[in-house]
Amino acid sequence: MKARYVMLLLAVASVGGILLGMNIERDQASGAEVAEPSTSKREILYWVAPMDPNYRREKPGKSPMGMDLIPVYADNAPPGLIEIEPAIVNNLGVRSERVRRGSLWRKIRATGTVGLDESRISHIHLRAEGWIERLYVSAEGERVAKGDVLFELYSPQIVNAQKEYLQALRRADRALTSAATEKLMALGVDQTQIEQLGEEDKATPTVTFSAEHSGVVMALNIREGMFVRPDVEVMSLSDISRIWVNAAVPQSQAAWVEQGKRADIVFAHLPGKVFSGQVDHVYPYVDDIAQTLTVRIGLDNEQEMLKPNMFANVTIFGGKGDEGFHVPRDSVIRTGSGSRVILSVGEGRFWVADVVTGFESGDRIEILSGLAMTDRVVTSGQFLLDSEAAFAPSAERMNPAPEREEMDHSHD
Repeated sequence: MKARYVMLLLAVASVGGILLGMNIERDQASGAEVAEPSTSKREILYWVAPMDPNYRREKPGKSPMGMDLIPVYADNAPPGLIEIEPAIVNNLGVRSERVRRGSLWRKIRATGTVGLDESRISHIHLRAEGWIERLYVSAEGERVAKGDVLFELYSPQIVNAQKEYLQALRRADRALTSAATEKLMALGVDQTQIEQLGEEDKATPTVTFSAEHSGVVMALNIREGMFVRPDVEVMSLSDISRIWVNAAVPQSQAAWVEQGKRADIVFAHLPGKVFSGQVDHVYPYVDDIAQTLTVRIGLDNEQEMLKPNMFANVTIFGGKGDEGFHVPRDSVIRTGSGSRVILSVGEGRFWVADVVTGFESGDRIEILSGLAMTDRVVTSGQFLLDSEAAFAPSAERMNPAPEREEMDHSHD
């Protein structure tokens, strides 16, 4: 009986061994068939939308905007390198240009305000008290020409001075006549009225006051019949055929400004017209609130197209900077910790490079370090590529960049 059981167990073991061998061979054959494609194809981690890297899928498909999803590969890409199919790069409109070398203008862009030329403002005060008998100016903003009569004044003090002058003339006393003439002039009577007084030999109850130069009435503080004293400003006139533009320059660019520098000024109400001038004066202090330096630019205004208190956009040319590298300003991606650009290395490959920027000039920006002369910076689509780099496992920029001929930081 025992011998029979032993023979049965040996038979089962023999059959099991045969079956196990067949299964191993089948599995090995199957494994060889499966392994072969994995070595010939790149591994795809996931798929993302071209315009929204946050939209991820485990397989190909369409984005919410109807665009084909982009594969993100996990093979041996160096740190910071992004790979995208060239056809997709073309569809996204990614453009790039080579880094340029040369000098940039230190252009200072500032806001300005039109102001009066203070050297052309006159304030009119009386030198004798009296009453305004007649007023020839009706309101502020009225234009007057040189020699126009502004108002007539009745002043007992001036009338008495006229009588003293006439008495001196009648006596033919030169000393008294000279003293009386000086007294009338001290009271504000001009030489023409004094000579007319001598010709008529009669004191006039009122004297006239005329404009000493052409201009606009900026302040009018009197009316007919009003009693005025010398401490009251009767009116003020300003010649606006030439004006000042006061520009607020940022403190960081204050060292670029100096007297005589060229300035271009444009106004919103005159599109396409550029007023050219130069810096007349740099004020020796900085605004304590805005932390800006005020510079003054004089402009001719014969046609009076520019009005006081108008806003202006001012560009001051502070001179050329040193020879160096520069790229389009919009190609630089600014973050809280620094700046970076996306470099195109060909065949749908892009590299994220940290850079140190200098001053801006128009649509260009100076690059102090981080780029090589042979680099091409992405100028369109860089923000999409930067977002992709942020999600890609290879975006950790802990390792050095691929070998490139580093730029010369000395600017020669």
